[in-house]
Amino acid sequence: MTIHISAKPQDIAETVLLPGDPLRARGIAETYLEDVVCYSEVRGMLGFTGTWQGKRVSVQGTGMGMPSTAIYVHELLALGARRLIRVGTCGAYHRHLDIGSLIIAMSACTDSAINRHIFFNKDYAPTASFRLLQQAVQVATEQGLEVQVGSVLSSDAFYNSQTEHWKTWAAYGVLGVEMETAALYTLAARQQAEALTILTVSDNLVTGQLATAEERQNNFDKMAGIALQLV
Repeated sequence: MTIHISAKPQDIAETVLLPGDPLRARGIAETYLEDVVCYSEVRGMLGFTGTWQGKRVSVQGTGMGMPSTAIYVHELLALGARRLIRVGTCGAYHRHLDIGSLIIAMSACTDSAINRHIFFNKDYAPTASFRLLQQAVQVATEQGLEVQVGSVLSSDAFYNSQTEHWKTWAAYGVLGVEMETAALYTLAARQQAEALTILTVSDNLVTGQLATAEERQNNFDKMAGIALQLV
């Protein structure tokens, strides 16, 4: 049993979906899984395990940002998780990425120093599992869904006083910004586990578009549908 996830290794499936919002974790579990058991309610960060098409899968909320995500990913790996799939939202850095567009993060840039103490103040390149990435693209194609594959920025700051900062990242091909993937990919690599992030665009920094609550919910289902096919 770990400090923040009150569960035993047998409570956790090898594949875990990781929404930031614990209520989204509950929503995924109740919508898609059968024989669902809530294995943790510590600090309100809900975790569930059930079955999808006869296969065990867990869903764990991680909270917002890399420090929070790193805690839950570290503990899930310690409890036996081997495939970690983040399903979340992001802000787009390019005009063509409309609300509801799907992004699969091949790699994650970051403005955080979270990895620098590990790598002697050097830069590390957090990268997705190629097997999961390839499989996710194939699943999306089979479902008739268009996905963009590339780099994202994992940022420590949601609100940034430098309003034009995103333009530099965009110029180098970064697709959008979120707050968790760099930590997820780094921790998974350390434990020789697989990790992948699937994102839905919820706002666009170029056009100013912002998703409604209904759009967030409907497009979130597409991500979950792809992720579950990777179980």
